[in-house]
Amino acid sequence: MYKFFVGEQQINNDRITIIEDVNHIKNVLRLNIEDKIQICNIHNGVNYVCKIIELNNKNIICDILEKLDGNNESSIYIHIFQGMPKAEKLEQVIQKATEIGVCEITPIQMNRCVVKIDEKTEEKKMQRWRKIAEVAAKQSKRDRITKINNIINIKNIYEKLKNYDIVIVAYENEKNITLKHVLSKINRKPNMKIAIIIGPEGGLEEYEVEDLINNGAKVVTLGRTILRTETAPLVISSIILYELEN
Repeated sequence: MYKFFVGEQQINNDRITIIEDVNHIKNVLRLNIEDKIQICNIHNGVNYVCKIIELNNKNIICDILEKLDGNNESSIYIHIFQGMPKAEKLEQVIQKATEIGVCEITPIQMNRCVVKIDEKTEEKKMQRWRKIAEVAAKQSKRDRITKINNIINIKNIYEKLKNYDIVIVAYENEKNITLKHVLSKINRKPNMKIAIIIGPEGGLEEYEVEDLINNGAKVVTLGRTILRTETAPLVISSIILYELEN
């Protein structure tokens, strides 16, 4: 069953109005009146089984048939702070991290980042990145769309890191402290918030790592091999969810 997201304002008693995905539903999926779809309230994650009762070029109206119990979201809130990589690599991170269950991604401008995006280009990029997250969330039947934040400089993240139970930095020059070791020492509690910091292709500068450590981050090695910048966040996120989920 196809899944779509709507806002609170589009849900009215026993009916839901779809506005954003009209063309996709009509012309790509070729759904018709009487077809059933799943609709998720993007504000609270509540899912409904619905039946299409009216379909036109502006909106699609559905009757709510059933409210679904349960949810598809992890109790672990993971936020990836991704050093800006080249070309399509960030798109890959967004797509796959959304499928895994990551809740938030912030692209970070670091010293060794090759890619520099101006404000005009960033706006178009943000639209594309958020659409990739939305499509991936639908495909994997998430109950929320991974939040994609605007690009920020690494100097501006330290205050944000205070909001997390633990901050993990993957660093190729760390040889002894493993992710497994750090996770084994975590004081587990419900609804943990975890930040993951990944460098760009050239890695993190030593002074960037020192600043992160001074702000409470835990630096880890991911093993004997060096992972690509687009691979590392997916590996770390998967391990964290495996180890810490209830």
